[in-house]
Amino acid sequence: MPADLPWLAPGEPFPDPHTAWGAHSPAPGLLAAGGALDVPHLLRAYPQGIFPWFSQGQPILWWCPQPRMVLPVAQFRLHRSLRRTLHKFRANPDCEIRIDSAFGRVMQACANTTRPGQPGTWIVPAMHRAYQQLHAAGYAHSVETWIEGQLVGGLYCVAIGQAVFGESMFAHQTDASKIALAALVGLCRRQGVVLIDCQQNTRHLASLGAHEITRADFLQHLGQAQQLPALHWQFSPLDWEALMPPKALMPPTAPAA
Repeated sequence: MPADLPWLAPGEPFPDPHTAWGAHSPAPGLLAAGGALDVPHLLRAYPQGIFPWFSQGQPILWWCPQPRMVLPVAQFRLHRSLRRTLHKFRANPDCEIRIDSAFGRVMQACANTTRPGQPGTWIVPAMHRAYQQLHAAGYAHSVETWIEGQLVGGLYCVAIGQAVFGESMFAHQTDASKIALAALVGLCRRQGVVLIDCQQNTRHLASLGAHEITRADFLQHLGQAQQLPALHWQFSPLDWEALMPPKALMPPTAPAA
């Protein structure tokens, strides 16, 4: 049986992440409940690998899973069909990637997205308010897919130094969320980010190159990455080139003798 779940008073320190409930407990990875859902608590939680996740009507629940799903940006699988989609997207002047132009709309679209096996959303109003505040403080960002002036897909994430934590994504057109994820991977590659936290194991993320690592390895990574300079959150065509390097120019063929 798992140990009793710690109930935190606002401002109380989080327990050691390694004390989260184990694989055979009713809720593997659950660390604590209570505290407060605000910027100071989130900025203490994320550097320790802890994140909030709860449904409407539940108390604030804090998690630190073992193992941890991560996407090493160097191992992102750019499948042939997605590569073709990205080439078409780049070539169309009506298509663009924007950063942080509609953070609230991205969060709301993620909350409204129906997902298999999930009867409701964990992006409850309290979560929405807290991450809007985190965005205003410069630690939460949206990567957005725009086509013909319409927001058709995107994702939002948390970033502290070069520690990047993926949160949720949505698509209103085919592959729109994958385009946003590819853009984030390119941005991260160009600026030296090693991996993106995915929190939970899903088949979709695994198909794109994500895999599980131990909690200890993840926390070791966080300890280093969060100390590095913050990313520059502005998308550039160079970010696409970090993902899809242009083919090297072939040397001219020597004339026949």
